[in-house]
Amino acid sequence: MSPAVRIADEVRAAVAAGRPVVALETTILTHGLPRPRNLEVAREAEALLRDAGVVPATVGVVGGRPAVGLADAEIVRLAAGDGVEKLSVRDLPVAVARGSDGGTTVAATALLAHRAGVPVFATGGLGGVHRGASRTFDESADLVALAAVPILVVSAGVKSILDVPATLERLETLNVTVLGYRTDAFPGFYVHDAGVPVPARVDGPQEAAAVVRARDALGLSGAVLLANPVAAEAQLDVAEHRAVLDAALADAADRGIAGHDTTPFLLDHVHRATAGRSLDVNVAVYRGNVALAGQVAAALAVV
Repeated sequence: MSPAVRIADEVRAAVAAGRPVVALETTILTHGLPRPRNLEVAREAEALLRDAGVVPATVGVVGGRPAVGLADAEIVRLAAGDGVEKLSVRDLPVAVARGSDGGTTVAATALLAHRAGVPVFATGGLGGVHRGASRTFDESADLVALAAVPILVVSAGVKSILDVPATLERLETLNVTVLGYRTDAFPGFYVHDAGVPVPARVDGPQEAAAVVRARDALGLSGAVLLANPVAAEAQLDVAEHRAVLDAALADAADRGIAGHDTTPFLLDHVHRATAGRSLDVNVAVYRGNVALAGQVAAALAVV
């Protein structure tokens, strides 16, 4: 591990002893949730894992130093700080050189967690292929990173504002193993079912762990994506979701919004149109994924 990356003593000791550890990203903290809810959710995620006997490893960049396993004061700093950057893999060298604070995306979190020996990572939603990508080539770096990082990522699919079928096609091309957790349909973050089938299904943490072990035995370098749908009772109403998304897409087209500005615009539109209920779904999604990641990490730790 590069000396440029700090690994918390607790995380290092747990990895060395083969105890369960789960990595947690920080963009949900720095860019995904409003204050003070962001800090509440970050602490809740760590507590949820600890209560299950799993060591949390929150990943972020503080003062230009990437860290796997942030102290509570560092989590507070990222949650409350102004000018905290959103950092993917390509941004890490710049942040380190400039001494920046940053929340790590799925791509950057997966990379840093794997280098620290952490085998499981929980996030909310994965980045994917954007609508209109055949013209703009707008595709999340998360997909490319997962092709090269052998970690298990628990995610509620991708946000439905993205091109879900195209995202699954790219994951196939990139040799990322996709599993539906107790579902035959790929989830759409805010909704339980995005209308696209998953290539394979598992029905318990032990089955997911068995797939990870098989990947490692085969010497494959890609991630395993465990798609965990939000509980049906916690999802946005399906008809409302469709209507809100259609309206958001039409509004973006009318305003000429494209490229990197599209996603934040659409998410803000959905948030306002649902009177903030989409934010509650976001939190429910994350809680469910953290809990499942802890279960899979525990299953992997059993020899």
